[in-house]
Amino acid sequence: MALPAPQGRRSSTFSRLLRHGFTDPSAAARLLDTPEFSPVRDDSVLLEALGGTADPDLALLGLARLVEAQSPEGQQELLSTLVAAKPLRDRLLGVMGASEALADHLARHPGDWRSLVTYESVDLHPTTPEFEQALAEGIWGERGEGRSRADALRVAYRRSLLGIVARDVCGTTDVAEAAAELADLATATVRAALQISYEEAPGDAAVSRLAVIAMGKCGARELNYVSDVDVIFVAEAKEGVEEAKALQAATRLASRMMRLCSDVTVEGTIWPVDANLRPEGRNGPLVRTLSSHLAYYQRWAKTWEFQALLKARPMAGDLDLGQAYVDAVEPMVWQAAERENFVADVRQMRLRVVENIPADRVERELKLGPGGLRDVEFAVQLLQLVHGRSDPTLRGPGTLDALAALAAGGYVGRQDAAALDTAYRFLRALEHRIQLFRMRRTHLMPEEETDLRRLARSLGLFTEPVDTLRKEWKWHAREVRRLHEKLFYRPLLDAVAHLEPGETRLSAQAAGHRLEALGYVDPAAALRHLEALASGVTRKAAIQRTLLPVLLGWFADSADPDAGLLNFRKVSDALGKTPWYLRLLRDEGAAAENLARVLSAGRLAPDLLLRAPEAVALLGAADGLKPRGRAALEQEVLAAVGRAEGAEAAVAVARGVRRRELFRTAAADVIGAYGTEGRPAEEDHGHAIDAVGFAVSDLNAATLAGALRAAVREQWGDTLPTRFAVIGMGRFGGHELSYGSDADVLFVHEPREGADEHEAAKAAFAIANEMRRLLQLPSSDPPLLIDADLRPEGRSGPLVRTLNSYAAYYRRWSLVWEAQALLRAEPVAGDDDLGRRFIELIDPLRYPAEGLGEDAVREIRRLKARMESERLPRGADPTTHAKLGRGGLSDVEWTVQLLQMRHGWEVPGLRTPRTREALAAAHAADLIGTEDAQILDEAWVLAARVRNAVMLVRGRPGDTFPADGRELAAVGRYLGYEEGHVGEMLDDYRRTTRRARAVVEELFYEG
Repeated sequence: MALPAPQGRRSSTFSRLLRHGFTDPSAAARLLDTPEFSPVRDDSVLLEALGGTADPDLALLGLARLVEAQSPEGQQELLSTLVAAKPLRDRLLGVMGASEALADHLARHPGDWRSLVTYESVDLHPTTPEFEQALAEGIWGERGEGRSRADALRVAYRRSLLGIVARDVCGTTDVAEAAAELADLATATVRAALQISYEEAPGDAAVSRLAVIAMGKCGARELNYVSDVDVIFVAEAKEGVEEAKALQAATRLASRMMRLCSDVTVEGTIWPVDANLRPEGRNGPLVRTLSSHLAYYQRWAKTWEFQALLKARPMAGDLDLGQAYVDAVEPMVWQAAERENFVADVRQMRLRVVENIPADRVERELKLGPGGLRDVEFAVQLLQLVHGRSDPTLRGPGTLDALAALAAGGYVGRQDAAALDTAYRFLRALEHRIQLFRMRRTHLMPEEETDLRRLARSLGLFTEPVDTLRKEWKWHAREVRRLHEKLFYRPLLDAVAHLEPGETRLSAQAAGHRLEALGYVDPAAALRHLEALASGVTRKAAIQRTLLPVLLGWFADSADPDAGLLNFRKVSDALGKTPWYLRLLRDEGAAAENLARVLSAGRLAPDLLLRAPEAVALLGAADGLKPRGRAALEQEVLAAVGRAEGAEAAVAVARGVRRRELFRTAAADVIGAYGTEGRPAEEDHGHAIDAVGFAVSDLNAATLAGALRAAVREQWGDTLPTRFAVIGMGRFGGHELSYGSDADVLFVHEPREGADEHEAAKAAFAIANEMRRLLQLPSSDPPLLIDADLRPEGRSGPLVRTLNSYAAYYRRWSLVWEAQALLRAEPVAGDDDLGRRFIELIDPLRYPAEGLGEDAVREIRRLKARMESERLPRGADPTTHAKLGRGGLSDVEWTVQLLQMRHGWEVPGLRTPRTREALAAAHAADLIGTEDAQILDEAWVLAARVRNAVMLVRGRPGDTFPADGRELAAVGRYLGYEEGHVGEMLDDYRRTTRRARAVVEELFYEG
């Protein structure tokens, strides 16, 4: 038993240990005080070497375990060699300070430390043949004796891995060379595993030729320490053998080889061999013939499969067959960018990168997160696919080599390529060191201080390691994100800006190819717009060259990039000389992105903006897109009308306010749709549609108030002989207007005391007509059509009635449909008191005491059935017509309105003009079940969103999905579907409305 060290010596030892980076000097001192370490206890060289490792405590513990596992002679040899030979000291301690898992391996196989003694030039950069030789010695040579072939392979693999790690942590290889060595070791390992399979099944080996194709990081010789090894298997029958028999034999060989690599035994595991990149993935046969592969790629393959084939290389087995496979698929890879669905597939690939990351891990993801490794790899691969068609120099499989070739060919600026290269190497080094610790597959930055400290020191960051590491990581991630966005677009600007020759030399043809790949249908026009925006030496052009790389990326993410760029040019032409415009886009982060989204989302919002480009300012203000309430709008409109010269000028001002507010609402709607990751929750959809309905209804009400004030002031000043009110009907009264809805109204008046009734009626009629005339004057502003056809007697009846006349009509002549129409009546303009008394007049009619009689219910059902058969436009698909089709707006509204008329007298919550509010009240009163209420609400919200989407995209109203493919895709984007998924959108719509129709059949028609 060792005696405790004197107090003074212990204090001195602790100080030395702390100075050399140990965090637990007590534990370290106890290890050094053991008899085994007595020969080197006071050796400063050993302490200095331990202090230079990633984790001195871990390295010392690993060394203690290794020493303990030796025989007495082995201990003396190890320690003496360690002190005498600096290369071994640095390599062995460096490995154990960085990898707990490899320290475990050395403790289990105490003789393997000798593999790190050799320090010859050939040892610095071994390739596949050297690894094959080392593995063969470990499997079939003396070192393999006493173990199964499979376990011998696992031990030999780890022994070879020790050398790669030692070179890596000591800095004698860089991260790219280490990744290449890992891929070469993987190649040698697969070859050895395949040879073992041949030995165990010589009959199978005799009838088939089997080639293993390396894919992914292994194929590109940029493998991680812990990663699946992606492969594809190709087989051919040997002469005189049936193909089916040969394929069965090859499948058995391939399966055995995969198990040898991935099985877990007492010697651990190597890595999984993943064959899921094969045609049809997991659902396809494990092994195919070459002709079968080619038939699949020619007919069925998706773009991502060709992108994966960028990295294919023959790896093991029959290398001639493997090379024939690579030679045969290579032309298809370089034609992938010409495929019709290339852009949609590329977007889907980008989405798949991020969409499966759990929210709590996004900020820690080195590989898939924003600014991660995949951003670099995806950008490089896409540029290879686009430009590699005509430039063979870009066809290398490795990321960094391809990036260098892109820079050399002028497709990427050399400074940008160098910055991206540096960032990628740093992130890969981080990934390597994180995986190395426990030899586990992970891409997450650790959270514990101990792990971060070890990680930082392993990268050579010894001063304030944790803080320095975090800063470096975040800086590199930001650089990757910035360069990822810039990589595609900066060369485009250099190609058209006609400045001094820069780093990039992108030709017009190459620029066109790139724009096509990013979704621009007319690349020639896009290049003209870029030239107009970015050329010259003015401050305006300089700012545009700063903005456009990011804006072009946002346009490319939309359904219509061409429209986005064209609209941006139009807005810039209109505002380019305005000092605040470009400054707003440059300095306000959200403003530029918001503008890009709005300009590329359809016709309505851009058309509104181009009529008043100064509304761009709304996109940068803190509350710029927040809807304004009716009171504030009405106050602004009435004040503007009061200042205007004449009625027509007054209404023009009111319509200008409406145009601006429509833009505000449409922009907020579009940006909200883009701003949701994936598909928003249903309650968010409902909130969005309610917000649009209220905003459009409020601004239409304010516009009518302005038109009313203008009409009165023009002819009567302040002495109008009658009170006058406008009652909103239909969706207007229900605050459920869409962008293209007419304003359904009733006009009511009441002569003032002492006024002549004939003159009052004449004045009221003149006011109503003048309002309609003023609002229908030709204008570039969106029309606001007043529809008064819901008045008593319809078009045959008087346009305006007194309150008493309405009372007399409803008392004597009213039909059930008129009572139903009044369910959504609400005052919107004019005399407030008169409007309130009109509502009091109609309440008993629309909410009849004791509900509706059976005759009335039958009449409502008859009218609904007649409407379904007569009003649906000829040729319209009843399964996708949002207003009158199956399960659409009309179905839901009539069902809710029937409940209101039958039960409104006893359920106060039903007395509302709003459909969703009434539906919720019916559910609360147990008049409709929870599931049925949810089905109807979902269908109503979806149909309303479709109508809004059509108006936003086409700039004109529509009740069904557009036939044009690009417009249909834009509607899909608004509804939350990515490009290429419009079929899914239509299926979802039909399914939702089909379920709603079933509820309508049950509740409205009672089965």
